[in-house]
This record gives sequence, C-alpha cells and structure tokens, in this order.
Amino acid sequence: MDTFEKLAYQKGYKFIAGVDEAGRGPLAGPVVAAAVIFPPGYQNSQINDSKKISARKREELYEVINKDALAVGVGTADADIIDRINILQASLQSMREAVLEMSLPPDFLLIDGLHKIPLQTPQNAVIKGDALSVSIAAASIIAKVSRDRIMEMYHRQFPQYNFLRNKGYGTKEHCAAILEFGMCKIHRRSFHLKNLDLKQTSLDLAEK
Repeated sequence: MDTFEKLAYQKGYKFIAGVDEAGRGPLAGPVVAAAVIFPPGYQNSQINDSKKISARKREELYEVINKDALAVGVGTADADIIDRINILQASLQSMREAVLEMSLPPDFLLIDGLHKIPLQTPQNAVIKGDALSVSIAAASIIAKVSRDRIMEMYHRQFPQYNFLRNKGYGTKEHCAAILEFGMCKIHRRSFHLKNLDLKQTSLDLAEK
C-alpha cells in the first residue's frame, strides 16, 4: 500500500500527501475531500479504501490517522457550488482546499482518480488509488468520516429526510421524502433523479 509513496521518495520528495474525496454521488450535502501526509515508511494494514471498512472501524481509524499523520487537511464544496460548477469541478476544488488547509505544505500529491487538481504542486493521479496507496486510503477515511458527521448535523436540522441513515444518497426512503416534503437547501438541484415522477416533482418545486 506504499508503492506510490516509495516512488515519490525515490524522486527526492519529502512530504507526500494522499488526496481523496467522499460524496460525489449523493442527492444532498457537500462533497468533502481530505489530504493526509504520513511520515516516511508509514504502514498500517488496517487502513484501506473507506468503502471497504465498517463505519465503526472508520471512526477508529479517523483518530489513528489524525494522531499518526504529519498533517491532515479537509476541504468541502456545498450543494450550491456543485450546482454552479458541476460535481467534478466541485470535487477538484474541495481537494485543492484540503491541500491548502494542511499545516505542512506537501511537495508531492497522490490524487485518487483520473484528474489532477488545480495546484502547481507536482502530482500523480492514481486510478483506484484508495486501494493502492496508504496515504490516499487514509484521506478517503478522513473525508468519509468528516462528511458523515456533517450529514448527521444536517439530520438534526432536516430530520424528515433521515440523513442520519442515508447520508444524502438516493435511497428509496430519501426519494420518498423528497416527494413528500420537496427539496431542502442542501439538495443538489442539478442532479438528475432516476425516477421520472420524482424528477418532474423536483422541477415543479424548483419553480415555486
């Protein structure tokens, strides 16, 4: 899980940040990104792609990562930004913010996915990086836990959508709640809903 980090160290880089995001797919809430720098040679066999570990384990590892890392940064892009610039650009923007929030500026970035982020810092985009790089995997955990906590906060404000359970994803329960109550301020109005009746209802609500 540290092959990409080793390659960067061999090129002379010292502070290598893994960067990932959580929340590209939901109908509501922000996309949240994180960046993590570990000490050279750091390994932890429990750190993996956040989607492959339980919520309880993610919470445990969140604390471990924050303790062991040299630096951690988190960035967010809210629904209004997603609607304005699209989810890909919002994801890249949140990743950029996460890097800039770090107390220790990285000199090399490992980015999960296909796209590099808008920074001059040397970087490498790694497909499925959250399963191949310990730094990216750690960033995926920080991003996921951070986003889940945000959605739990929104659940207290908008309990009718049960964000505590669905975290903004388009579950049957969540879609039914949108049909009944309409969209709230954190719903992504630019997202196309698969259910045609729901899509039309959303359009009607947006016009009111």
